[in-house]
Amino acid sequence: MKKLLAIGDRLGGVVRRPRAYFAVLPIVVPLLLVVTNGAGPAQQPLRASAIPTPTPRLSYEQLATPAPDALPQHSVLLTFEEGDTLDSILVAGGLARNESAVLNREFGKAIDLRRLRPGNIVRFHHAPDGAIDSVEMKVIGWGELDAVRNDSGSFDIQQRQVQLQEIETTVAARIDSSLYEALRMSGEGPQLVQQIVDVFQWDIDFFALQKNDSFSLVVRKRFGGGDLLGYGPIVAARFTHGGQTFEAYRQETPDGRAGYYARNGSPLRKQFLRAPLQFTHITSHFSKSRFHPILHAFRPHHGVDYGAPVGTPVMTTADGVVVEARYKGGEGNFVRVRHSSRIETSYLHLSRFAKDVRPGKKVVQGDVIGYVGSTGLATGPHLDYRVSDNGAWLDPLQLKSITPDPLHGASLEQFRASVARFAPKLATAVVPQVAGLAAKRRALF
Repeated sequence: MKKLLAIGDRLGGVVRRPRAYFAVLPIVVPLLLVVTNGAGPAQQPLRASAIPTPTPRLSYEQLATPAPDALPQHSVLLTFEEGDTLDSILVAGGLARNESAVLNREFGKAIDLRRLRPGNIVRFHHAPDGAIDSVEMKVIGWGELDAVRNDSGSFDIQQRQVQLQEIETTVAARIDSSLYEALRMSGEGPQLVQQIVDVFQWDIDFFALQKNDSFSLVVRKRFGGGDLLGYGPIVAARFTHGGQTFEAYRQETPDGRAGYYARNGSPLRKQFLRAPLQFTHITSHFSKSRFHPILHAFRPHHGVDYGAPVGTPVMTTADGVVVEARYKGGEGNFVRVRHSSRIETSYLHLSRFAKDVRPGKKVVQGDVIGYVGSTGLATGPHLDYRVSDNGAWLDPLQLKSITPDPLHGASLEQFRASVARFAPKLATAVVPQVAGLAAKRRALF
């Protein structure tokens, strides 16, 4: 440093402070080379790489804009939930309103959009630039609809419907907590609950099922691809309740109607249903002296009370003709149906009547005639169901039903063939192990 300062002094004081050295380096270095070269062998020459070279100058046009990183291709899956529409799903997936409107219209040409239910899936595929280049919608049990963006920016619509097929299946289960739970534990859908009740409703009181009751049945499952669409009618069934076993086999009659028959060919369908509504519980029985909860007095109770939510459908228990459908004091809204010259049924405390139910209307067993309510003298929503024989009140739970005529002729021969085919399947069906007793036992049906 002292030597450099001395050289600086000989140059007329160009360098006066050591910290300004780097600013004058291009001037000092050549002089150092001259001095060191003439100073003798003790001084080593500087390497050429230590000599700075001028930086080339670039024009603005030569500067390249760095390319942004491309996004990876990816997909977004959205599932239909309760209250969703196709439009809301498409917009939530990233499509513009106008594109959503176009796909709504185009998809609507291939499928009834009203059949879209919770669980259907929509897949949005994003290209590297972030734009949606395809939309795929899976409609459970129907197939897929694809919208693929073309070169013009619009979408080409493609549809792939699944193959529909039916598979005959044997189902067996033992009841632990409820009929519904037994089917669920065996991997089946709740649609079969109603079918089983419909088949055995004349012989089995589904309000009084017991633990270890069991059943087996043969039914055709309907599939769309790998999706279960539902079930065909039960073709054969066996139900053991309270130690007694009932069997049912389906058979069509020559007039095209179908019914269920016991192994000997006698029909299971009786003149009266066991109950006028489904999936409820009895809150009060038929009695000659019952304490009335509103009148606070003992008086006869001429019917059976079924507790059920407001709006539960009420069915006529047998074929007949409506003779009354009106509001009547303590009975509230009620319907009275005549089934023969002697037998009538009454349905009390309805919230409203079914459409077209009026005096003179013919009804068929199972027709909905009204809905559960609490009109008249009622402490809560329920149905008071009554049966009379020539004016005398009968206990509906003790009603002796009249059985229709059994099969005969060609129908009986076909029926016997069905029994021979399905009876072994019902007998050998494997009942799965009970998963454990549920906490709630009241709703065994």
